[in-house]
Amino acid sequence: MPYYASLRREDAATRTRIAAGLLRLRQSIAAQGVPPRTAMGDVLVASWNIREFDSRKYGGRLTDAFYFIAEILSHFDLIAIQEVREDLAALERVQSLLGSWWKYVVTDVTEGSGGNGERMAFLYDSRKVIFGGLAGEIVLPEKVDTKILQFARTPFVCGFRAGWARIDLCTVHIYYGDDKPVDARRLEEIRNLSAFLAKRAKKAAQPATGPDDAAPPSPGTLILLGDFNIFDPKDETLKAITGAGFVIPKVLTDRRGSNLGQDKFYDQIAIWRGGRFAETPRGGVLDYYQAVYRAEDEALYAPAIKPAKSGKPPAYREWKTYQMSDHLVLWSAFKVDFADDYLAELAAP
Repeated sequence: MPYYASLRREDAATRTRIAAGLLRLRQSIAAQGVPPRTAMGDVLVASWNIREFDSRKYGGRLTDAFYFIAEILSHFDLIAIQEVREDLAALERVQSLLGSWWKYVVTDVTEGSGGNGERMAFLYDSRKVIFGGLAGEIVLPEKVDTKILQFARTPFVCGFRAGWARIDLCTVHIYYGDDKPVDARRLEEIRNLSAFLAKRAKKAAQPATGPDDAAPPSPGTLILLGDFNIFDPKDETLKAITGAGFVIPKVLTDRRGSNLGQDKFYDQIAIWRGGRFAETPRGGVLDYYQAVYRAEDEALYAPAIKPAKSGKPPAYREWKTYQMSDHLVLWSAFKVDFADDYLAELAAP
């Protein structure tokens, strides 16, 4: 759990408000089916686009938001975070609440207007997950006489180990473009990335073909996750991922959306299977607004809502997305303990 002792330094009203919110949040997370974390059991993987983390818009995030964000993150083992800003103070503040065993790996800021001054990050509990050393941003190879569209925000790949599994994760924040289900550039980015990663995964799985060929490392599992800005899982944007060979965990194929209205499927987790790694029937969308920054809390927070540069304060519904996010949390649990399977194989006559 996060480090709550620092709450005592807050004034009585703030301390009471945050503590009550944390109690509701902890109960809500359990009620929504997120299992307790264990040292040796399933690894809980999540993806969360935390809106402009950290933006100073509308007065910036309150202390409440940092505690609530830390509490949510503490229920998972390995989290891909999108929209981390150039200044890492917000991420480091959350890390300090979680404890020194929580580590992060981040990209540099993607330059240009399309990059939006963003980083991408992986945050993980080093007691359960080990960083494997691989970290890199994906730039597509050039082709002769063919113009290659590079990503507005560079995808980020990191390698980790958890239990018996070796896992490479690629987190993305795909171009949004026009406000419609299939934007041409958005679709091209998803297609190019999925095809590129599928090609690499197939190559890693191929055995050496001759005595002089260096044997590739044993194939692990590749997870492609993040904010794909997918409107509908039935359209071409998701088919670009599954058509390349990635599989959506069954538990995530029939779920609510991850936007506030829960009718858009922006966030996705897709798997390229390999090695010792298996789906479980646990996963879904975590709606933290059931517990914090609720509609009935508007009067409580009204004094903290600051106006924009135009001088007009935002509506509460908009303001709270700059406290928490305009995305909910997508998560899934995966089996990484295969000791029984291995021993049963050895024990078989």
